[in-house]
Amino acid sequence: MAYEIVFPSERVERLFQKVLTKIPPDSQEAIIGAIRSLSTHPRPQGKRIKKLSGELIVSQFVAQYRLRVGSYRVLYDIDDQRKKVVLLKLAKRDEQTYS
Repeated sequence: MAYEIVFPSERVERLFQKVLTKIPPDSQEAIIGAIRSLSTHPRPQGKRIKKLSGELIVSQFVAQYRLRVGSYRVLYDIDDQRKKVVLLKLAKRDEQTYS
């Protein structure tokens, strides 16, 4: 059964979309493709995905996973009971990404 890709709030969705629109088109396509693949494989194998250690609070929500797409990072959580992947943050990798 496929997972639904959702945002925890409208505010988080707006911020995510705002960052996405500022990214070059080729990177946008790669990010959107990677996010879509999470619906069938929320915990893909390989180095692109990482289960985060500790509690990383993003907009009052806890990010448990990081998906690497080029120089960008998608922070998200998985709700297995409801079959949802909850997108929390999209950021270019730098010192501020995980704070």
